[in-house]
Amino acid sequence: MTTSPLSPVPLESRAALVSGATTWTTGEAPGLRALHLADGPHGIRSQGAEGDSLGIGNSRPAVCFPPAVGLGATWNPALARRVGEALGDEAAGLGVDVILGPGLNIKRSPLGGRNFEYLSEDPHVSGVLAAELVRGIQSRGVAATPKHFAVNNQETDRMRVSATVSERALREIYLPAFEYVVRQAHPWALMSAYNRINGVFASEHPWLLTDLLRGEWGFDGLVMSDWGAVDDPGAALAAGLDLEMPPSGRTDRVLAALGAGTLPEAALDAAVGRLHTLADRTAAPRGRRDVAEAEAVALLAAREAITLLHNDGTLPLAPTSRLLVVGEFARTPRFQGGGSSRVNPTRVMSALDALRDLHDGAVEFEAGFTLRGDADDSLADAAVSRAGESDVVVLFLGLADNAESEGFDRTTLALPSEQIDLLHRLSGTGRPLVVVLSNGGVVEVPWRDTANALVEGWLLGQAGGRALAEVLTGATNPSGRLAETIPVRLEDTPSFATFPGRDGEVIYGEDIYVGYRSYDTFAREVAYPFGHGLSYTTFAYEEAAVSSSGENAWRVRVTVRNTGDRAGSEVVQLYVAPPATAPGPVTRPAHELRGFAKILLAPGETGAVTIDIGPRDLAFWNARASRWQIDPGTYVLEVGASSRDIRLRMDVRSPGDGQVDPLRLDSTLGEWAQHPVTAPMVRAMRDGLPAELQDTAPELAAMAQATPVMKLTTWGLGVTEEMVRDVVARTIPGSSE
Repeated sequence: MTTSPLSPVPLESRAALVSGATTWTTGEAPGLRALHLADGPHGIRSQGAEGDSLGIGNSRPAVCFPPAVGLGATWNPALARRVGEALGDEAAGLGVDVILGPGLNIKRSPLGGRNFEYLSEDPHVSGVLAAELVRGIQSRGVAATPKHFAVNNQETDRMRVSATVSERALREIYLPAFEYVVRQAHPWALMSAYNRINGVFASEHPWLLTDLLRGEWGFDGLVMSDWGAVDDPGAALAAGLDLEMPPSGRTDRVLAALGAGTLPEAALDAAVGRLHTLADRTAAPRGRRDVAEAEAVALLAAREAITLLHNDGTLPLAPTSRLLVVGEFARTPRFQGGGSSRVNPTRVMSALDALRDLHDGAVEFEAGFTLRGDADDSLADAAVSRAGESDVVVLFLGLADNAESEGFDRTTLALPSEQIDLLHRLSGTGRPLVVVLSNGGVVEVPWRDTANALVEGWLLGQAGGRALAEVLTGATNPSGRLAETIPVRLEDTPSFATFPGRDGEVIYGEDIYVGYRSYDTFAREVAYPFGHGLSYTTFAYEEAAVSSSGENAWRVRVTVRNTGDRAGSEVVQLYVAPPATAPGPVTRPAHELRGFAKILLAPGETGAVTIDIGPRDLAFWNARASRWQIDPGTYVLEVGASSRDIRLRMDVRSPGDGQVDPLRLDSTLGEWAQHPVTAPMVRAMRDGLPAELQDTAPELAAMAQATPVMKLTTWGLGVTEEMVRDVVARTIPGSSE
């Protein structure tokens, strides 16, 4: 066995280091300190000395920022950076070396129980915002850990289920956010997922953890498992995992794998070396904890997360209007999701208290319903009877803690029936009705037209109550935008037929058509489209100009004017639509988000944003050739306020990337007819046929087009197997023709 730089450390000691020492710390050795890990997607959940083993029941107080569902709705990378910096300061002050976050899995289905921990249904939004979170966290000398790598899109059977997903869907939907973060923000750690991917556990997946992550993307950090995700520690280490968490006591299995030769000692030493690197990178935290400053950042983020979906002018509330606030969520706020990410907040203000603080008119309250989910007619009756005494009814609805959490998926998108019944009764009183939602995943809103205004409040962290009151009263102009589509019905969702799978497998049958890529391509009605969000002001998109910035690259400059009487922020979104007549059989979504920018404008002010488009933004994943490919043709750059509110369009012409797939032995006659090497041969072959065969029936010609050329060797047309093999060889790049 070769001698490694770490070989002076006994083999058993090295094997012990690649599993945690406790639930939240790594092992230590001479020259290697123990590292303190903590959940932290939206706040530091770190237990005290007397806490329980998981640290959920007795974590130390920490600032609770908006969970990812809220942060995603801000569409504000600069704000995400500030949140990351504040998280890093909190971690450094609490003695935490590694934050287990951000979460950036794609919201494949709105039923996903952990969707509140994820940013978007779109990989571009997820990647851009997560990269800024990582940069912010690590600027404080604390490691970020993007998770869960990869294809962790459900909670049902999450520790065993195998996601059957195409290579193209992996490359275009489920991996790009991770790739963007790795390439742009260089995280110091990464967490693998529980699930299998096409039959192989993510924690034991050599292609995922080594070939792709380290080889192709250049990741140089440490890969740890999700808690309890490792099935075979020897196989995991051999595949590229560095740290099993929490400790499993299975060092003997690592040693056995070393003895059997299935785990090279070099792989073990590489893992230990990455532990050393992580310890060095986090050796001197540069953050300082300032709770008041962190709370201020949490309020900023909550303000920008609130998304105004509908408004007939009832909002903002008239300053001296008499309000009847209804709904237990106004008094008992739900501001985060359940499970491992639950934070013990430093303080919480309810929306009810904040309204009483900010609003000049009378603010009365009725609970209307309980959070237990049981019907209480007396509570509803009291709310309805008092509605007539008010100028406006503000109704807080949502999902209780036990409705969505890590560990299980939802089974419906509907709000509880007692809440819907109360809504309809209040709308029948004739008083203007404002509905405010508190939920970690989208809900169906078939009743939306009965409300005069609809505010999506998501889960907003500990400052959410104050932020909601500011938006309702007009102290803050809402600027949130939907990072996920709100469907009309659950049955309309692209994954409806296959989520969450059965018999240990979930088939990603919708392929690349996730979220708006499906709704917009197939013209399916939605309640509110991806990217939608209203303001108390209005914006005009006055001009868009595009200029070349390189091969298959352009810079787009968009001029926007605030045409209203309030300062407000607009999110300019840039979508790319593929050529209408692209060659080949590959289908593509109607358009895909490729850039966005948020701009704050004073009343009457005009401003400009620039968005860059590069070669990757035009490309699709060619699964047959295992590469990105750009087809030649005219691409349409669409600038708008949502995926269905396109204001300006520009055409750009791409020559493509010049790559042509080589033919294969099973390539069809139709594919030969399109390939530049063989197209002349096919034309000559057709021209050489007798006239009666050239004029053959269309259905027979179509059949011939779909026939592999190798099969034609038996049709008596003079085509031989040797000829086919020779021609196919000549289409391989680098071959001489």
